[in-house]
Amino acid sequence: MNRLLLVEDDPDLADALCINLTRSGYEVLHVADGLIAESKILREEIDAAIIDIGLPGQDGLTLIRHIRPQKPGLPVLILTALDDVEDRVAGLDAGADDYLAKPFQFVELEARLKALLRRTRAVAADQLQIGNLRLDRTGQRAWAGDQPLDLSARELAVLDVLMSQRDRVVTKEQIAAELNGEDLGTNAIEVYVHRLRKKIEPSGVGVRTMRGLGYLIEPNVEAQ
Repeated sequence: MNRLLLVEDDPDLADALCINLTRSGYEVLHVADGLIAESKILREEIDAAIIDIGLPGQDGLTLIRHIRPQKPGLPVLILTALDDVEDRVAGLDAGADDYLAKPFQFVELEARLKALLRRTRAVAADQLQIGNLRLDRTGQRAWAGDQPLDLSARELAVLDVLMSQRDRVVTKEQIAAELNGEDLGTNAIEVYVHRLRKKIEPSGVGVRTMRGLGYLIEPNVEAQ
């Protein structure tokens, strides 16, 4: 189930959208304030955001500019009563993926939302993200927020197997197999995990040691 954040301060519109999106099979979180929305997006797992421009706290364009560096792959659909060309360009320049002017039909909003999520899934195989930790598997690069991480090829390989098996314990044998099937001892795997754990600390993501089992990568955990 896709998890959506709706950022809309019109209570009637927000209620209607929450009801219809929920009926369509989405999990919907609703906030009416731009500052609260920023905190939600940066701290929680969100699959897409629907954002109004005119918001209390901070406006929608400022919100999008703030979240884009840390959430570059998050699909963002703007809702607004402003429909001039300049307004549409401003929204897209801020980092939105699509733009829908009020008033609108729900079927159009849903169609646009589905299209954004389809495009996101198309690149998901190459882009892994947990919290503020992001891995580009094709480019062999990783970031903590918008800061690139200096990882060796083996550290990237360890990170890849951990992130691709998110929510599952990864054994040392699985990690060794990922490292091109090299005959690596237990101590070598422990060293690579230890180094990786230190380097990804700025992202707020940790690698938990599951005694006798292996490793589990999780957001906001203390290294053990």
